[in-house]
Amino acid sequence: MNLIIQGGALPTFLLDRILTATGASTAEPLPPQVVRLHDAQRTAEFDALIPLIEAEKLDWAFVDRNRKLSDFGLICFDMDSTLITIECIDELADFAGKKAEVSEVTEAAMRGEIDYRESLRRRLALMAGLDARVLARVFGERLLLSDGARELLEACQNAGLRTAILSGGFTYFTERLRIELGFDFATSNELEISGGKLTGRVVGDIVDAAAKAHHLGRLRDELGLRKDQVIAVGDGANDLMMMAEAGLSVAFHAKPATRAKADVAINFGGLDALLSLFER
Repeated sequence: MNLIIQGGALPTFLLDRILTATGASTAEPLPPQVVRLHDAQRTAEFDALIPLIEAEKLDWAFVDRNRKLSDFGLICFDMDSTLITIECIDELADFAGKKAEVSEVTEAAMRGEIDYRESLRRRLALMAGLDARVLARVFGERLLLSDGARELLEACQNAGLRTAILSGGFTYFTERLRIELGFDFATSNELEISGGKLTGRVVGDIVDAAAKAHHLGRLRDELGLRKDQVIAVGDGANDLMMMAEAGLSVAFHAKPATRAKADVAINFGGLDALLSLFER
């Protein structure tokens, strides 16, 4: 295995301790601000150093040697708080004067304390009657891509990966992002609109954690890929089933429960930090 540490300057004293703890053969500095430790092993001694590494706001990951991005065939992203910086439903709620109530339910759902289907029903019910024109304002005024999203997506597309957004969010946003960024696939919930206003419901079945996992598996099979050729990126409890269907699961600025079950966690860097894990 190789150990990748990135995101800032790695203090010499800490590098020395990591080399000893992992038994790495060499430390290779790579621009910008990346160190690759060759032939490293994760040990209890290394785990004891994790608080020191993270106190320096550095991301770390153990990865297979010689793995290239082009070895993969599909990368799937959650949307809210992963591909983009906001939770769209919270911003819609802000226009309805219900952001505090909705955000509280959103956070509980992302921590896994409330079933996603139930949480979505509760949140949407609070927005019944909201003018549907607000959707355009959220997209135009508040939606921002996460740092490094364009760079990661472009690198994946250039390496031949197919790309997908698998979201419990809303088609108004996923379809616009799919078109704007050139994603191959997107699936999410369709908001029901009647008389120009949100009804507080979705059209058809709710896209929840199980549905996201199902769609990843379907795409993987349709593309003739093995599990180890798929990357899934998410941030919350609702992404864990999807991430379990991928060969490489990535927790991006995620909740603790999600970080604990992911293969790789990016806690400080942008989405493009994922690129540093692969051989060029």
